[in-house]
Amino acid sequence: MNRKSLALINGGMPSVFDNLFTPWDEWFGNDSFLTNRINIPAVNITENNDSYNVSLAVPGYKKDDFKIAVDGNMLTISSEKEQNQNETNKKFTKKEYSYSSFSRSFTLPNEINTDVIDAKYEDGVLNIILPRKVEAQKTAAKMVVVN
Repeated sequence: MNRKSLALINGGMPSVFDNLFTPWDEWFGNDSFLTNRINIPAVNITENNDSYNVSLAVPGYKKDDFKIAVDGNMLTISSEKEQNQNETNKKFTKKEYSYSSFSRSFTLPNEINTDVIDAKYEDGVLNIILPRKVEAQKTAAKMVVVN
């Protein structure tokens, strides 16, 4: 339970401690300061015989929010998002605009066919399929019989 909740429980009076640790809270996560401004999505990378799959956890975005670029062997996934809600019937004592951005870059192996990369966004997860070049696709191991 945070201090603000305790202050309300104790009769709704502001506590002298409410603002004492505010700068500390903003830097170390007891307020929404960091979550609104620094957003580095978690990533999973899996591999199969014919491709790699890069999955980023990015809930709350739309598919048009993403920019995916391939430059040489560098894959860069980025987004800039501003949430500016129009609230005309409210008198604000404090209002913070929500702006978030991220950029993740990955060095691709030479075996990736960059001409046919595919991306899908569904249920808060951005999936990028990186197909291998045909000559680089792995084949199943073969057993050799000793005669």
